[in-house]
Amino acid sequence: MANRTIKDAKTVHGTNPQYLVEKIIRTRIYESRYWKEDCFALTAELIVDKGIELRYIGGIYSGNIKPTPFLCLVLKLLQIQPDKDIVIEFIRQEDFKYMRALGAFYLRLIGSSSDVYKYLEPLYNDFRKLRRMSKMGTFDVIHMDEFIDMLLREDRVFDVILPRILKRKTHEDNAELGPRVSVLDDDLEADMDSDEEQSNDESHEVLRSERRHRSKSRSPVRRHRSRSPHSRSRRSRSRSRERRSDRDRDRRDRKRSKSPKREKSKREKKDKKSKKESKEPKDPKADEIAEANALRAKLGLKPLKP
Repeated sequence: MANRTIKDAKTVHGTNPQYLVEKIIRTRIYESRYWKEDCFALTAELIVDKGIELRYIGGIYSGNIKPTPFLCLVLKLLQIQPDKDIVIEFIRQEDFKYMRALGAFYLRLIGSSSDVYKYLEPLYNDFRKLRRMSKMGTFDVIHMDEFIDMLLREDRVFDVILPRILKRKTHEDNAELGPRVSVLDDDLEADMDSDEEQSNDESHEVLRSERRHRSKSRSPVRRHRSRSPHSRSRRSRSRSRERRSDRDRDRRDRKRSKSPKREKSKREKKDKKSKKESKEPKDPKADEIAEANALRAKLGLKPLKP
């Protein structure tokens, strides 16, 4: 009874939702310790806590084909079929990255192609790191956008065959989806504009240099006469700059002579603050409970007690 799909479950892609996972892997999951101890009698409310506890993603590993907790929770979601709003909230929340990966994988299995593109493509902008367990039991690191690209492009992920989806172009032709907007488009446009401005500035500089060369070659006498006022103005400017620099130095010296008392008072205040912060112990569990309660409040669940 514990391994059967709920009575009110709907067929997904014409079959029982649990049949989306192959029989061999499904039986290994049923025999695993995590499924028997942690996934027994899980509901849509309790699976939120299990998703928060995830620390890595993966499929099966070891020679005996042991399933990861991530794959066990995916099968449990297929078994209980939570509401679509709960799965979307898994994907949209930003506090727990492994719960987001869990919701994305489940939506890729049961969702329509339009929903898959609609809710998974925004995750291309998430560049956080994820720990992944390989078949040999070792860990490597991938990013969230790489994981989403695997779900949208590959046929098999974590030893589970993904259902086929239509190409994005067909949805665009049917006016079901708009054209894809990437965050990189703004950066590319800004780079193009900057390149155009640089090319325009270079062309203006070339024209100015040519005009100067022509004016020098045509009238050498005028050139000699026109230099004298410029040279005088340059000398006056250099003198004024030297005076300003001397004044700035005097001001800096005065400030430095007055500042030791202020610096001492500031240092004393900083030392007091650092002592207070060091005395107050930080509880990391309280922060995790607060984040979990915020997510449970969005889903309409009861908060956890510290």
